Amino acid sequence: MAREINPKDTTRASAYELWMKAPNPMVTFFKTVDVTNLVKVSKKKGYKFNMLLDYCIGKAAVAVKEFYILPVGEKLIQYDSIAVNTIVKNRTGEVSSCDILFTEDLVKFNTDYLQYTRQVAETCYDHDLSENSMVIGTSAIVDTEIDGAVGMNSGIFNNPFMIWGRYRKRLFRYYLPISFQFHHTQMDGAHAGRFLENLQKEINRL
Repeated sequence: MAREINPKDTTRASAYELWMKAPNPMVTFFKTVDVTNLVKVSKKKGYKFNMLLDYCIGKAAVAVKEFYILPVGEKLIQYDSIAVNTIVKNRTGEVSSCDILFTEDLVKFNTDYLQYTRQVAETCYDHDLSENSMVIGTSAIVDTEIDGAVGMNSGIFNNPFMIWGRYRKRLFRYYLPISFQFHHTQMDGAHAGRFLENLQKEINRL
C-alpha cells in the first residue's frame, strides 16, 4: 500500500525543502563488499548469486525506516513494503524489468524470484510493483568487472539504485564493488552508510 504524506510530519521535512527541487538531488556511494559467504551458499545450496544478493539488499533495507518513504514527482509517498528490482534478459535478447516483493523467508523469496524472472523473460512484459511497494533498483553487469557506476538523474525515477559487475577473487575470498545511488530527500549519507553496513552483515550471516 502507498499513500501521500505531508513532508512536515516526517523527519525528512528539511531534506524535502532542500533537495526536492535541486538540479541534482542524487547521491552515489561506492563500496567493496565481501561476498565470500554468498558464493559459498550459492554453490552449496544451488541458489543464484544475484538472487541471494537481492535478498540481502532487501533484508538490509527493511531495517532502515527511510527506505519506506520516497519522493515521487513533487509528493512524498509512504510505503508499507519493499521490493527489489532485477533486470532480466528476455527471449528477444533485450532486457525487461522484474520487481520481487521482499520477504524474510528466503525459500519464498527464491521461489518468487525464479517464477517472476522466468515469466518476464518469456513474455517480455515487466513485472511492476511500484504502485504498492518502495522498489530498490538493481542492475548486474555480468559481462565484466566494474569499479563502480553512477546512475542518471532523470527527475522521474527517484528510487534507490544499486549496480555491480562480476565479483573478484583474491586468495580465498570474493569481493564485489557496488554503487548505491539514492535521492537526498529520501535519506542522508548516514542512513545510506547504515544500509551498506547492514548489507555486509546480512551477507555474512546468511
